Amino acid sequence: MSQNPNRRRFLEQSLCVATGLVGGSLLTSGYRGWLPGGQAALADDATAPEQRLRQLGIVLPPAPKPVAVYVPTVQTGNLLFASGHGPVGPDGKLVIGRVGSDLTLQQGYQAARLTALAMLSSMRGALGSLDKVVRLVKVTGMVNCTASFTQQPEVINGFSELMVQVFGEIHGKGARSAVGMGSLPRNIPVEIEAIFETRG
Repeated sequence: MSQNPNRRRFLEQSLCVATGLVGGSLLTSGYRGWLPGGQAALADDATAPEQRLRQLGIVLPPAPKPVAVYVPTVQTGNLLFASGHGPVGPDGKLVIGRVGSDLTLQQGYQAARLTALAMLSSMRGALGSLDKVVRLVKVTGMVNCTASFTQQPEVINGFSELMVQVFGEIHGKGARSAVGMGSLPRNIPVEIEAIFETRG
């Protein structure tokens, strides 16, 4: 009989997890992977990226044009290398400013998200469809910031969190570096390059 309260507590907790509730809060898609067999996470990641964009109400901007001697993306084998991209605002102009002086952390985060949108646009232009992306492999995020600013990872999260939204919890996360820079081209707040695995 002494085990009944523990068993009842276990069943109640199991019910909370099964319904997606922990401490009264809905679980995010990433935590759905805790369900038996991880089926929810796998199903979530199986959603096509182009469909995810529609569900999120995201319309990609026009693909940015190179401003120097390079190409936006290079495909070799099953890898797509995306050149360093910067944030382009709704007006089509580059967002500028140094994080920690001209821009806040939140503004830096938003700049990184805009950079993600620009990169996705370049990728779609190269591949024809983002559904050809298998997974994100590697991200290098550079933040134009003051010497005392130390929250570069939180800035680059603006990029990384959008990648998870588009490609899923499993396939949208890759290896990553987030570093501070003394300056970046045209005084943009972030420049991000990435490598993706693709299918034919």
